[in-house]
Amino acid sequence: MQQRTEYPRPQFRRSDWLPLNGEWEFAFDDGDEGYKKGYDTGRVPLPLKINVPFSYQYPASGIGDTAFHPYVWYRRTFEARAGKHALLSFNAADYATDVWINGKHAVYHEGGYTPFSADITKLLKRGTNTIVVRCYDPLDPVFPRGKQSWTGERFACWYIPNTGIWQSVWIDWVGEDAILSHTLVPDFESCSVSGEIVTAGLADEAEIAVSLRGEEVKRVRFGLDGKRTRYSFNLKEQNAVDAEHAWTPDHPVLFDVQFSLYRGGKLADGAAARFGFRKIATDGNNVTLNNRPLYQRLILDQGYWEESGLTPPSAEALKEDILLAKSMGFNGARKHQKFEDPYFYYYAEELGFLTWCEMPSAYEFCAEEEQRLSAEWAAIVREASLFTSVVAYVPLNESWGVRNIVSDPARQNFARALYRMTKALDPTRPVSTNDGWESPDTTDLLGVHDYSVDSSRFAEKYRADRYDALYPQGRRLMAEGCAYRGQPVLLTEFGGIAMSAEVKDGNWGYNDGAQDAEAFYARYANLMRGIYAHPEFRGFCYTQLTDVQQEVNGLLYPDRTPKFDCARLKRLTEGKEQE
Repeated sequence: MQQRTEYPRPQFRRSDWLPLNGEWEFAFDDGDEGYKKGYDTGRVPLPLKINVPFSYQYPASGIGDTAFHPYVWYRRTFEARAGKHALLSFNAADYATDVWINGKHAVYHEGGYTPFSADITKLLKRGTNTIVVRCYDPLDPVFPRGKQSWTGERFACWYIPNTGIWQSVWIDWVGEDAILSHTLVPDFESCSVSGEIVTAGLADEAEIAVSLRGEEVKRVRFGLDGKRTRYSFNLKEQNAVDAEHAWTPDHPVLFDVQFSLYRGGKLADGAAARFGFRKIATDGNNVTLNNRPLYQRLILDQGYWEESGLTPPSAEALKEDILLAKSMGFNGARKHQKFEDPYFYYYAEELGFLTWCEMPSAYEFCAEEEQRLSAEWAAIVREASLFTSVVAYVPLNESWGVRNIVSDPARQNFARALYRMTKALDPTRPVSTNDGWESPDTTDLLGVHDYSVDSSRFAEKYRADRYDALYPQGRRLMAEGCAYRGQPVLLTEFGGIAMSAEVKDGNWGYNDGAQDAEAFYARYANLMRGIYAHPEFRGFCYTQLTDVQQEVNGLLYPDRTPKFDCARLKRLTEGKEQE
């Protein structure tokens, strides 16, 4: 049985914790009769077993039932720790989640891709305690779903869903108070760090210690202003954070941070974090990193595994995906329609890998969709902002969930509202508001999707004086009434080359498949040649890293076996070889 045993939140790591992954009791509840049966009391055993955090639809769960079940229940026991407060956390459960401890309700959360926590100390008893979880996940396109099918079966580029708990569950043991949330914002220009600490309001002091390669460079201790306290401090400038101390893909320098919380001089909580000094911005039609032009060679990564769906089989599996992408010449990934397990962003910042953070789409525009998507996107941005590797945000993709945005002012204004909200929550990263086409003019980046087989016309086709009336893939590049304003342009989806032998039995790729490996290399080289010859592109994102279920246009098979010679791909991807 696969196990997820690593500490689940690497960006805020505590040392005293209890893993709750592994075997739980489990029940389907298609008729929504669980309350009537007393499941919420914790006293009623459930009939099945499931391996958390893997969803019931996939084999890693121990069940592997792909049928639709809107209500699911979980139950297990754990031992309390005497003299310790308990923070129960979930990295993600899809979609609406209720939690009970010993029959008493502990927390309710909506959102399939975002973490949540609750202080359950007052609900615990000595010795053995029972936790019960109920998840409701309907086939409703108004709910943010990403690439999870809402029809009950796979179709086009939408896949078998993940229902219920699909990321890690654990308890942190803390003292009388705890850091419930925090922000950590390094400023490259001023060599400073700022943010906010949120507590339960009992602690009176906090301390932050910053070190680099094991040597302490700053320690500050300050009083707390109740539950929420802002902080800010400067580090001694090292040649204005020169190349020796700045984070880049080639030189991913990270500063370690230790947060400590005190009440009456006694340590109440402590956690380890880290950050990199780097500045990602736009300057005219350039994207810049640390005030220097940045060319992004991205791979589209949907984050699916054969045995476990959206859930990575291990933290190391995420690291291996990054290393494989780098071995093929990519310096980053657009994580597509998914907010990933935190270890993806954590390893990316450690390995010098750029990441784009994208909102999983809903698919039926209405007031409810606007509310659900806005709330979940705000939570995603708050989490993503903690990772140095995240360099761009994508709240909307290809007008999914905002159909007719091309001509509807209300939907254009919703896209603008998402942009403004993103910038309010995190002004330090650029935004591609509606990546692909039908873009509003309120955007920092212009992402273009074009699956043309031949790139020879890219330089003629993609010119700034033509963008306002351009139709890549038959869709208007700029929404009606919106004009291109000189933003950096990136080809953020292209390629999708499948092998002809794989395009069968409902499997597909973009355009006609390549007959053999040499035909693939020739087409890949043609695309790269056209991209690098075009002076306006500031980067690209190739579709895609792996095959995913019926979509077989990956550079890797679903089990991560490379289809092609990685070294040869690397030379082509980096523009160092023209065939």
